[in-house]
Amino acid sequence: MTDQSAIFDEMNARSREVFRRVVEGYLDTGAPVGSRTLTRSMSEKVSAATVRNVMQDLEYLGLLGSPHISAGRVPTQLGLRMFVDGLLEIGDLAGDDRARIDETLGSNSDEVTTVLDRIGSALSGVTQGASLVLAPKHEAPVKHVEFVSLSQDRALVVLVFANGHVENRVFTPPPGQTPSSMREAANFVNAVAEGRTLSELGVAMTREISARRTEIDSLAAQLVESGIAVWENKGESIERLIVRGRGNLLTEDGHEEDLQRIRELFDDLERKRDIAEFLELAEEGEGVRIFIGSENKLFSLSGSSLVVSPYMNADRKIIGAVGVIGPTRLNYGRIVPIVDYTAQLVGRLVSDRA
Repeated sequence: MTDQSAIFDEMNARSREVFRRVVEGYLDTGAPVGSRTLTRSMSEKVSAATVRNVMQDLEYLGLLGSPHISAGRVPTQLGLRMFVDGLLEIGDLAGDDRARIDETLGSNSDEVTTVLDRIGSALSGVTQGASLVLAPKHEAPVKHVEFVSLSQDRALVVLVFANGHVENRVFTPPPGQTPSSMREAANFVNAVAEGRTLSELGVAMTREISARRTEIDSLAAQLVESGIAVWENKGESIERLIVRGRGNLLTEDGHEEDLQRIRELFDDLERKRDIAEFLELAEEGEGVRIFIGSENKLFSLSGSSLVVSPYMNADRKIIGAVGVIGPTRLNYGRIVPIVDYTAQLVGRLVSDRA
């Protein structure tokens, strides 16, 4: 049974209180919560046997589990989800947490990515988790593009923007490229590039390739299409995923198997294979979202939770995201306002420097 409202309807006031106290106890200590502990904190005087019966009912509903035969109970993934959606009390952002994040802004002369690095480090330090910051795309108009062959399977695209910003990006070209085909591809791109941002250029080139395919040879067309793929972030180069605080998870007390899963998670992140999916998570709606364990395919290997929020530019367009990864027993009530505030701060920062 997975419908939350139906499960909640089956619970009376006592079972809801037992459920809430088990989850809060687990989030606070990370340890199973036993019936004797609960009897000392319940709002009504009940016996340990009564509490055990309620816990068994909650286990039957799929909300609690028993890690050991004689131990107390811990919330299941379903239980955590129901707690987060219906019972979680979100606290106010603490003044110390706000101050530590605000301190990272630095001077207006700093590069945006430099500031985002500092914000990621501060977010990791404040939450004692691993922070993720997805930096925005560079959206200034393109002035000039050049392709340079580095080896048989590696090439460089040099992007010069109208504001003087220059980026060098390495990508894998289609097989069979020659210096002349790269020059022809660059000439083709530059003919339609000026005054357009990268996103606009991708759309324009797709249209031009379709209309003028006969005017360029097939190898040059492949190269241009490969370039579009890179620029539209089908690969790894547009958005930059900043990961800070990996050690906060790797030094957690836990079984070696759990630590190995967390290492695998970060190996995936560091290869940046899933940046697009990370942004898509944030783009599904405004505000902070919480993903618990296998709810999120990106982090299900680690059994971790992700608290993530998009940030927007001055036009209210989502251009990136910030988030925190931690164990499923995160202090969600504290982490949510921290992530929310950081996302709003980054949005203002990017808008002011656009």
